[in-house]
Amino acid sequence: MMVLLVMAAMLAMAGAWLISGEMPPAAHIHLAFALGVMPMIMAAMLHFVPVLTRTRAASRRVASLPALAWTGGTLVTAFFIFSLPEIWRSIAALPALAAGFGLGLWQIKRSRAALGGAHPGVRWYLAALICLGASLLAVLSMSLWPEQYQALKRLHLHLNLFGFVGLTAIGTLQVLLPTAAGRPDSGVTLRLHRHLPFALTGTLLIAIGAAWLPLMSWPGLLLWLIPTAHIVRAWMGRFRSHLFCLHGAAPLLAMALSGFVIALIAGGAHGSGLINSTGVAHLFVFSFIFPLVSGAAGQLLPLWIKPGRQTEWHARARQRLTFASGVRALLFFLAGTAAGFNWVSYLALAAMLAFALLAVSLLRLRIDE
Repeated sequence: MMVLLVMAAMLAMAGAWLISGEMPPAAHIHLAFALGVMPMIMAAMLHFVPVLTRTRAASRRVASLPALAWTGGTLVTAFFIFSLPEIWRSIAALPALAAGFGLGLWQIKRSRAALGGAHPGVRWYLAALICLGASLLAVLSMSLWPEQYQALKRLHLHLNLFGFVGLTAIGTLQVLLPTAAGRPDSGVTLRLHRHLPFALTGTLLIAIGAAWLPLMSWPGLLLWLIPTAHIVRAWMGRFRSHLFCLHGAAPLLAMALSGFVIALIAGGAHGSGLINSTGVAHLFVFSFIFPLVSGAAGQLLPLWIKPGRQTEWHARARQRLTFASGVRALLFFLAGTAAGFNWVSYLALAAMLAFALLAVSLLRLRIDE
């Protein structure tokens, strides 16, 4: 299931931007996020929560929750593409809301069952799901308070970008990069414990600022920069040689962190009315989501394709998936910071599609064995 959702996410994100001129902006943004990013993040939680709580793998029923969220993503994308009646937007929010609620309850149960207590990274996932739930409640509120439609739309956008996606990603990156680099990070547990209040409060201020009080966006941005600055300092001191190299997952994961900081600044600018939502989403996808997905998938897909004991096959698969990752990271950065689509954007999309095809080839090799 996780492998299929990762494949679907990569194809949905790349496809959304390739055909962006053929559909309304809201349609291609929801194709990338609701059909691609949201189910994939939920699938990643299914992998990391048992690891962080030292408990067994998720049951089949829990493992089906990302597919339920994907159903909601399909409905909302259809709503924007075909201009369906407004009630469809509210209906589309319900499967994702149910999936997020179920996933949150499962995480709470696993945290309570963890011997010695759960890793603080689980709290980042719970905070991310709370933000997702609030963003979907904002969608349901659009029909009740149509006069607040634009404000609720901005609230929905920022709670998703910096809350659901941002909290999940920054919490995961700090656990995943040491694994990719093959070196421990002794400070990660303390950082995750201390910095969640800053990140969550920063997210809420940015979202409320974008919706109603623009000046609140900038304090929110400053709060979010506290954890990111500590991560940058820790990574530069411990993993510098891995971050600036040609191959491996680490350059892409480092680019994801850099892209998130850039997106934070763009989010503050959007909250102040200096940049439109399409521009924020474009930057967020290329500079942050693309390197995050390809870096994390490059490290984790071999394990998901062939679970169990790590073998020489897993090492070769990771080398194959992360070959020339430094070049991909640079393309994603240039595409994200470019004003609109240009030749760099298409090169970045081609790099992402090539990675997706490479991942599919690994899956076929596993099936053929």
